[in-house]
Amino acid sequence: LGGAALLGVGIWVVVDGESFFKIFGAISTSVLQVVNVSYFLIVIGAILLIIGFLGCCGAQKESKCLLMLFFTVVLIIFIAEIAAAVVALVYTGVAETLLTATVTPLLKDKFGKEPSLTQIWNVTMKELHCCGLNNYTDLTDSPWLTKYHSYPAPCCSGKEPLCSSSLLPCFLQGCFDQLLTEIRKNSGVVGGVAAGIAALEIASMVVAMYLYCRLDEK
Repeated sequence: LGGAALLGVGIWVVVDGESFFKIFGAISTSVLQVVNVSYFLIVIGAILLIIGFLGCCGAQKESKCLLMLFFTVVLIIFIAEIAAAVVALVYTGVAETLLTATVTPLLKDKFGKEPSLTQIWNVTMKELHCCGLNNYTDLTDSPWLTKYHSYPAPCCSGKEPLCSSSLLPCFLQGCFDQLLTEIRKNSGVVGGVAAGIAALEIASMVVAMYLYCRLDEK
């Protein structure tokens, strides 16, 4: 069910991303800006659907092989999540540097050329009142600037005409600090969801192993 829900959300973002961002606010555009969030959700949803099918089918058919396969896959995912959480806590500074080094060239190469990325960043900049990741120079030489000969409207504090290089004082600060603030503001919710997912994974592994052992008794 969780996999189906994620798959549905991923398809929703692909078909009508703007309405999704309007409903869920700025934080929805703050998550995983480096990747295409819609296709990421579709892939994760499909994987969860397959894993869930393995567990249900193994229980229904009383297949030890499928139950053990389900247990192993969930265990690997659980260990990977723990490792990712530890790395994120220990190497926060490195992660921020890596994010900056990855997103900045992405904006210069794809902003204004890749529709989904352009839409995500335009909504992000509008909602958070910022421009680029570090500042407006992240969008310099981007396909958007080449095409329209101006910076995006969200970069200019509502001033008219649209931002040009002669109006540098009107540019807002970069989105990086605002994104971190939004993420930290919602860290409690994220932590609660993560704890719930971890508990569900542990419960599913316990049930799978219990059924596996009961089959041995039979």
